[in-house]
Amino acid sequence: MGSSCGCGVTLVLVFCLWGVLISLSSAARLSASRQKLEVAKHLNRLNKPPVKTIQSPDGDTIDCVPVSKQPAFDHPFLKDHKIQTRPTFHPDGLFEENKLSEKPKAKAHTPITQLWHTNGRCPEDTIPVRRTKEEDVLRASSVKRYGRKKHRAIPKPRSAEPDLINQSGHQHAIAYVEGDKYYGAKATINVWEPKIQQTNEFSLSQLWILGGSFGQDLNSIEAGWQVSPDLYGDNNTRLFTYWTSDAYQATGCYNLLCSGFIQVNSEIAMGATISPVSGYRNSQFDISILIWKVKSQEFSWLLICN
Repeated sequence: MGSSCGCGVTLVLVFCLWGVLISLSSAARLSASRQKLEVAKHLNRLNKPPVKTIQSPDGDTIDCVPVSKQPAFDHPFLKDHKIQTRPTFHPDGLFEENKLSEKPKAKAHTPITQLWHTNGRCPEDTIPVRRTKEEDVLRASSVKRYGRKKHRAIPKPRSAEPDLINQSGHQHAIAYVEGDKYYGAKATINVWEPKIQQTNEFSLSQLWILGGSFGQDLNSIEAGWQVSPDLYGDNNTRLFTYWTSDAYQATGCYNLLCSGFIQVNSEIAMGATISPVSGYRNSQFDISILIWKVKSQEFSWLLICN
């Protein structure tokens, strides 16, 4: 009798354990199915129907999307926004007609070139958009966090001299100005292709405009080049932009991966590979970036890359 009872207990435990395994397996399948559905919906929101598609030698797909159909206009506040391809106000010397004739002509700056240009260009009234792939989104911690920075301590400048700061595993070499009213900045940045050893590491060089007190009210506009295997899946040097209005908490993203940045240029794709790049004891290449506040406009920051 005792032996029979013991066997019954064992069978009950086996059946209970088998039931738990079935439940866990079903939950895992449901979670995976739900994630796949979320990723598909997100890709559908980001990847707008193109009028032309260009395959880049690096594996990127560049979609030529009508300017009015870009992801920025998914935001309800931008529903009736009038697209302005040229600002009503700009800094002196930005456009050729404003340059004073008595000044000596500066050496012409070569416009930025990207690898996808070798296989075509986008037509007028469209913008080139790097197509987001499923594996891009899956590399992020979640669909919601895709295209957003991981929240870390923000390096606050300490002196007017170039500084080296090490915070949260990051090293920052920073040169900056502060303490006055500024309406923009321009930088010419040498373009390199540093080798990244770990997928969660990245390297960048950027122009960074900050406003606020380095607390929850921090506003930031950033543009430059970066190498980020975690974001792009490779070690290519890519042009990028980023913005936030709440210290990287809930607003902002890279490139065109959320509403907020309106692009009108048909030549440059945000997030696409820059080519060629500088080499040690070899030819040097750079990009020039201007970020400027445009007067009397609701959406008042102008970004120009060349």
